Formats: sequence, structure tokens, C-alpha cells
Amino acid sequence: GGIISAREVGLLAHGRESRGSAPGAGGGPGERRNRTRAEAPDAHAAAAAARPRRAVPGEAGDAESLPWPPGVRPELVLDHLDLVVSGLSELRREVEELRGSLPSLAREIVGEVRSHLEAQRGPRRRRFLFHRERSDSTGSSSIYFTASSGGALTDGESEGGYTTANAESDYEGGQTEGESEDGGEAGEAAGEASDEETRDQLGPAAGPSAGDEELGQLLQQADELHQGSEQDRRDAFQLLLDNKLAYGDRQDFLWRLARAYSDMCELTEEADEKKSYAVGGKEEAEAALQLGEENPECHQWYAVLGSQVGEHEGIQKRIQSGFVFKEHVDRAISLQPDNPRSHFLLGRWCYQVAHLSWLERKTVSALYESPPTASVHDALQSFLKVEELKPGFSKAGRVYISKCYKELGNNTMATQWLKQALELPDITKEDWACHEDLEDLQATLTY
Repeated sequence: GGIISAREVGLLAHGRESRGSAPGAGGGPGERRNRTRAEAPDAHAAAAAARPRRAVPGEAGDAESLPWPPGVRPELVLDHLDLVVSGLSELRREVEELRGSLPSLAREIVGEVRSHLEAQRGPRRRRFLFHRERSDSTGSSSIYFTASSGGALTDGESEGGYTTANAESDYEGGQTEGESEDGGEAGEAAGEASDEETRDQLGPAAGPSAGDEELGQLLQQADELHQGSEQDRRDAFQLLLDNKLAYGDRQDFLWRLARAYSDMCELTEEADEKKSYAVGGKEEAEAALQLGEENPECHQWYAVLGSQVGEHEGIQKRIQSGFVFKEHVDRAISLQPDNPRSHFLLGRWCYQVAHLSWLERKTVSALYESPPTASVHDALQSFLKVEELKPGFSKAGRVYISKCYKELGNNTMATQWLKQALELPDITKEDWACHEDLEDLQATLTY
């Protein structure tokens, strides 16, 4: 039942050689018979010990066979090895099939992309032109720019009562250009003047095609949706995302797409999704800035989205993003000094810096030799500038003014601004979030 190993075969062969050797070399016949009888039990014992051993045919060669561990059935091991070999063969065939299908798959993807691009450039690109009533909602849900007036908006204004940069000029050029085709020399002159004015307002990167009629209608619709309800802002995001292939190289389109990403970041509750929207929007804002740095909206939205990304990072990166935020808000104010929302963002930054914790101050000192500083008084000046530019711009802004006056020891002015804050409705998430501050102020200030 067993197989004798090579060593045992050698021992038996050696015994035969001893029996067939010369008389003088191995003793007489009697002595050989005695030795044979003595070795016989050893040979039988060796053969018995070899019975449980089993060598793999064709693989053992001349080497010694090793005993199987107790309880191991060699036939099961061989069966498992057969399964492994067959599995590897099957895997190899599947890899070869996949490798062969890659060229055709690549051709299909290229074809789909080309078809989509052709659809974007063709007449079907007008699919975004659906009629929608202008919403009266003025709220924006971003915690970084949530400041809004309670009154109705006029044309060209966005949430928070600020005038959107290029809100009308982005799409006026196309209409003028269309009229100039039928209007003779006077119409052509008017169209050229309007186009030149539009390009100046859009910045150098906007290019001569800023008056594209379809793009103008798309931007106008995106602005109107952005001023509406939460669902309207979701629709605005999807609208812009669907048209990115067609207009992704246009600055006036990109900063609006970045704004839509910021809206989605605030409309989403799940942390990973919020971070994903913030990162995506920051990339779009950065792409817009690469097309030109003279558009205040690009700087403003890059600042906002950078801060939104920082909310999901550690204290060091959060502080770094805060100072980048300050740089771009300052740039936005220098380009458009009458934008109340930029001053609101600056005021809140100053207030937050003035209230940094001990650990945050130590981190700032380690990161910057001469870090930017701000005081409560600086914050107050920015918030008062907002009220100067747009009275009633934000309930949260008036709460900040009341808090600043209280911390500076002027309870009379703090009480006055608290009363004015209570007159405004809750429009934005930040307006709702300031209720706790309102209660604290009401408890500590006397009327």
C-alpha cells in the first residue's frame, strides 16, 4: 500500500551487493547468512514505515518522500490543487477576454462623448430655456455668506440684497448683437458699443463671445433659480452642470457653477457630501480665476468655498484657509467696493479672528511670522458699512452689530441695533442660527 523511498531502495541494493561480494571481503558463507538474517527485520521495519508515504507522480524525482502530517488525506490535497489550477486557468481566460474588449469599449466611450458634445452644440442646447416664475425668496443657505434683506429684490439683485456682478450685462450683449443684424449702421454701432461695454464689465477673460444669446439666457435663468427656494437652487445646480461641456471655458459661467456648488454644500446634511460639493465648487472657482482675476464674484466665491472646505479639515488647514479667505474678500471689495455682501463676509471674518481660542492663536503664531489681525471694532466697521450700502441687508448682520457694541461697552447702541434686528424676518439659515445670540442679548440688555 505504500511506496519505498529512494533511501530505502539504496539500503536494499547495498545488502544485495554485500551478499554478492568476494569471500575475503565480507566473511564466509555462514557469516553472510547470519548477517542477512540480522538485517531482514530492519528491512521489513523500513518497508512498514514507508507504507503511509505517498509521492506525487512525476514530481518527486530522486528526492526522499516526506511523511504526510497526521490526519491529512493526500487525495484531498491533490483535489484541491486541481481546483486551484483550474481556477487560475479560468481567470487567465477572463483576463484575456477583458484585454481583448478594451479597444471596443474605448471606442464606445469616445463615441458617446462626441455625441454628447454635438448635442450640446446643436439646436437641442436650448433645452434649458423653460419658463419659470421669478421667486420672491431672497434667502441663501450658505453659512459663509448668508445675509439677506427681508424686502423684495429688484432686477439684478441676488440674495442678501447685493447686486450681482454682471447679472444683467452677462446677457445683454447677445440681444444687442441680434438686433444689430437688422438695424443698419446705427444698430451696428450701438451693438458694438454694447458688446465693448459688456466685455469691460465681464473682464478680459470673457472674450468677444460674451454676447452669445443662448449663454445669456442660461445665465439669467441660473440667477433667477439661485434666488428661489431650495428646490430652485438644486435645479440651478443641475442646469449648470448639464451645460458645463458647452460653456466650461467661460468665466461668467464658471463662477455661477461654483456658486451652485456652494448652495448644494449648504443644502446637503451628510458630511461627506458637503465636503465633496465644497471641493468641487472650489475647483470651479479656481478655474474661473485662471481665466482672469478682475471679476469680484470669482474672488468672492473662491473665498466662500475655500472656507467651506476648511470646515471639514483640521485646525491648521482651517486657519490657513481663513487667511486665504481674507485675501480674496479684500480683492473682491477692491474690485467692487459697493457690494454689501463682501463687507458682511469681511466683518464676520474680523469678528471670528477677534474671538480665536488660545489654541488657535498659538497655531496662528506658529504658521505666520506676522499674522493678519482683527478686532471687534474692525468687525463693527464692516457691518456698519453693510447697513450703509443696503439697510436691512441681514438680520444676522444687525445681531453682529449689537454684539460688537455690547462687547465694546456701548449698551445703548447695542440695545438699539437689537431692536432693529428683531424687526427683520428670518430668511437664511444664519438668521435662524442667531436666535441664541438674540436671547442672550435680550437677557443682558435693558430697554
